[in-house]
Amino acid sequence: MFYKTHIRALISLVLLADVTACSFSAPETLENPSDKEFRASMMKMNRDMKMSPTGDTDMDFAMMMIPHHQGAVDMARVELEYGTDPELRKLARNIIAAQKREIALMKKWEAQRMQDTSKGQ
Repeated sequence: MFYKTHIRALISLVLLADVTACSFSAPETLENPSDKEFRASMMKMNRDMKMSPTGDTDMDFAMMMIPHHQGAVDMARVELEYGTDPELRKLARNIIAAQKREIALMKKWEAQRMQDTSKGQ
C-alpha cells in the first residue's frame, strides 16, 4: 500500500511540475501568491539539482534526488497553504511525510558513504 501511494504521489508530482512549469509562462505580475510560491520552489529545486556527475551512480542519484524530493515537499506545502480540495490536501500531507523520510534516508546514506570513502573503503 505504501508503494502504491508513493507511486501515485510521484506521478502527481511529475504532472504538477509539468503543469506548474507551463503555467509560469505568464508575466509574474499576473501570478497569484500560490503561482509565485510554486515558481520559487521549482526554481530552487532546479538550481539545487544542478551538479557535476561524480562517476558514482549511487552518489549522483542521492545528490539529485534530495533536492528533487525537497521540491516535492515545498510544492506540497504550497498546496496546504492555498489549496482547498480535501483529497489533494491529504495527498500533500502524505507527500511531505514520505519525502521527508526518504530525504533523511538519503542524507544518512550520503553521510555513511562519505565516511566510508574517507576511510578508504
